Amino acid sequence: MLVRPVRDRGDLRVFIDLPYRLYTDAPRWVPPLRTLVRQQLDRKRNPFFRHAEAEYFLAERDGRVVGRVSAHVDRNLQQFQQNRWGLFGWFECEDDQEAASALIEAASAWVRERGCDRVVGPMSFTTNDECGLLVAGFDRPPIVLTGWHHPYYGALLEGAGLGKAMDALMWDLWVQDRARVHPAIWEMAGKVESEHGIVCRHFVKKDLEAEVGRFLEVYNAAWERNWGFVPLSEDEVRAYAKELRPILDEHWAMIAEKPETGEVVGAALTLPDVNQVLARVRGGRLLPLGWLTLLRHRRAIDRVRVLALGVKREYQHTGVAARLYEMHYESAETTPQKGGETGWILETNTAMNKAMAGMGGTITRRYRFYERLLEDGAQSSAAPGGEFAGDWTHEVAGDGSVAKVEA
Repeated sequence: MLVRPVRDRGDLRVFIDLPYRLYTDAPRWVPPLRTLVRQQLDRKRNPFFRHAEAEYFLAERDGRVVGRVSAHVDRNLQQFQQNRWGLFGWFECEDDQEAASALIEAASAWVRERGCDRVVGPMSFTTNDECGLLVAGFDRPPIVLTGWHHPYYGALLEGAGLGKAMDALMWDLWVQDRARVHPAIWEMAGKVESEHGIVCRHFVKKDLEAEVGRFLEVYNAAWERNWGFVPLSEDEVRAYAKELRPILDEHWAMIAEKPETGEVVGAALTLPDVNQVLARVRGGRLLPLGWLTLLRHRRAIDRVRVLALGVKREYQHTGVAARLYEMHYESAETTPQKGGETGWILETNTAMNKAMAGMGGTITRRYRFYERLLEDGAQSSAAPGGEFAGDWTHEVAGDGSVAKVEA
């Protein structure tokens, strides 16, 4: 067994290619576009590397690559969260405990050398990107910007000395039957403009970079206290706007603002599930026919992912979130998409999870973040138990209230 860093273009190509081999017989895995993966890993093109450094590792057994992982240190995260976390991500591996343990040991040693007191992940590269390991919900294909992982990965990471730090939940929500929604949500939505002077509108796509900037103003403010959160920089905002332009649908992107001042107070960004099309692009390659496949099947997309929905703290009493929920129902009436899944919600975010239950949603996936302490005296960041911690099933009554919660 040999674990070594990626040193040249050939190594990077092997690093990128590995999951396409590992998931050959996994029908629910959706191959990402290789061009986008290559761009994310490119230290010159990804603005993440203006405040971070990373190393990529390959595990070889008898000359054959059997696993990969990244190790990275994000100075913005450490400064914002006042911590000394090191991170790992991009983990893929055969069902080989020796290889997995060697990869995690290499990542741990690399971040320890840079003064980190733990290694946390998987994050590829931050919680603003695809992150977490799927530990429940293997029966359905992943929605846009989420991963599907082999069920044995959790055991490999635990066998490598990692323990649970935090879980995040994804909820299935179909926005057609308004009768399933608690009436209080509609009551709050109806008072947003008349009582608080806040107007909710859709994105203007021709002004996309500015609109994404407005969204991220709320995003950076509303999520600042979240576990593992790091604000996006201006360069990252521009990169996200460029990346989102081809898949953004104005019907599903919303801004809440005070017209007299122009202040943005809330926002929601929901994306059509382009994974339904990417699943048809063979090997994650756009050439020779990938572009044609994308264009041909775009109109067949029938679900969305709520990437993020948030309100600035000082306006969370105004019902803006309820109005943004309502706008999703309105969009479902005029588009082919009638529902989908939420972005991941921390298991400790009881208020948001209760809101999803009140909207008639059900938990469909669980993603897990792991950590390994690297020095004596380091305190675990593991989430405390709570109403939504553990493996819970939620059944919703006709009035939108939670009728039963059981292990």
